[in-house]
Amino acid sequence: MRNVLLEALLVAGGAAVLAFAANALSPRGLSLGHDYFPRGALTNSVLAQPAAQGSSTGAPATVLDQVVAQGVHLADGKEAQALFHDPGFLQGQVAFVDARAPEEYQAGHIPGAYEFDRFHPENYMGTVLPVCQFARQVMVYCNGGTCEDSAFAAMFLLSAGVPKEKLLVYPGGISQWSTNGLPIETGERDSGRFLEVKR
Repeated sequence: MRNVLLEALLVAGGAAVLAFAANALSPRGLSLGHDYFPRGALTNSVLAQPAAQGSSTGAPATVLDQVVAQGVHLADGKEAQALFHDPGFLQGQVAFVDARAPEEYQAGHIPGAYEFDRFHPENYMGTVLPVCQFARQVMVYCNGGTCEDSAFAAMFLLSAGVPKEKLLVYPGGISQWSTNGLPIETGERDSGRFLEVKR
């Protein structure tokens, strides 16, 4: 019996070592010191509820509400489109930040948007933070609908020192952008490859 228990402990220990090694080597591995469920973060089903509903303690009900409570402006589709056509966009004074996963970004993003996977911000901060500091307005978006990645990314950028006055979250996201027949770039930023716009 003692040998079986010792063998089970050795197998479990070996499996744990292999799991940690695989996580460390994977480009999509989890940062073990990162809090992926910050206090107050709620599920997508709760995020889909009307934003006006607060908790019984008076705290914001969703991550999006928390961002708004910190002074970040929510932008509608017209405002997003106006910023895209703003002359400052070509000069880097307006920046779009795509908070979705890398494969989603590659499949199609707002032209010129910077990639920022909120689960691995350390991979993007060297590029995105200087852009956000220089720009006069920064529009953060994700898939839209119940997607909360843009709200989490905006909170991260706030904590990194990007002023709330220049941050905007576009809740309609790439879904609304696409539905409105606006251009979608594929591949890397400024690849020059676009999806065919369906009107």
